[in-house]
Amino acid sequence: MIKFLKNVTREMKKVSWPKSRELTSYTITVILTVSFVAVFFAVIDFGISQVLNSFFE
Repeated sequence: MIKFLKNVTREMKKVSWPKSRELTSYTITVILTVSFVAVFFAVIDFGISQVLNSFFE
């Protein structure tokens, strides 16, 4: 277990962490993408629901 943790520590030192500006940019991109996909599927779901409700009324 100790050897594993030492290896993890060694590998984490090799990681290239994003700068603050990059991290902000990536975060905004992810939030906008997730929001777009959520709205897209909500609209599609609403449309399909309306079509199905019109057939069964």
